[in-house]
Amino acid sequence: MSTKKLWGGRFQQQASKWVDEFGASISFDQQLADEDIEGSLAHVKMLGHTKILDQTDVDQIVAGLEALQQELHEGKLKFTVENEDIHMNIEALLTEKIGPVAGKLHTARSRNDQVATDFHLYLKNRLPKIVAEITTLQKTLVEMAEKNVETVMPGYTHLQHAQPISYGHYLMAYYQMLKRDKERFTFNMTHTDIMPLGAAALAGTTFPIDRQYTAKQLGFGQVYANSLDAVSDRDFALEFLSNSSILMCISLVFVRKSVCG
Repeated sequence: MSTKKLWGGRFQQQASKWVDEFGASISFDQQLADEDIEGSLAHVKMLGHTKILDQTDVDQIVAGLEALQQELHEGKLKFTVENEDIHMNIEALLTEKIGPVAGKLHTARSRNDQVATDFHLYLKNRLPKIVAEITTLQKTLVEMAEKNVETVMPGYTHLQHAQPISYGHYLMAYYQMLKRDKERFTFNMTHTDIMPLGAAALAGTTFPIDRQYTAKQLGFGQVYANSLDAVSDRDFALEFLSNSSILMCISLVFVRKSVCG
């Protein structure tokens, strides 16, 4: 008899506890819980909109997901290593709450496009906050610079005193650096604001889904034009990591006067 794991078809026995712990990602991807529920709500509403599922089933699944979302926000959801990741945990919790009808939520969807959508939503929900924080810092720098136009400080080159400069001028250098950071993160939003849901495992689905309807539900401006690209693209995440690295480099220069390289 095979295990109950999604990947357990060829295995005859349950894995040891340490194997479950080694393979589980729930310790960190639980941060995607809100996005996972958000994506599932939009998906099941689309299944009802296209009449792929009966509205009775849709209403039951929506109610279950909204109840889980409420419990999540109240800090009441408990995730387990046995269910490995956030996607299987939410699925198990939903099944426990509403029964076998929960399985219909995965109609016309794969774990591949589900994971990719969660990832996009996670960054999409946070990039505006980062841009807003950079803007706040820029405003603070301007206020400080205005008060220190005539404050003199030594300017350095090659770790040696060079010319006397205005402290206000020095602060505005960081304003300009942050301006480029903000432009990079803003451009990053463009590539993050594309929805992968509907690509399924890699080649789409034969169900008559409505991707534009789902995208509208989730607030995405675009959908991926190619299903293979949709489930494999992580460029938007690499852009974010690169932008974050550059931003942190500026912080190190400002706070520690060290050089990034």
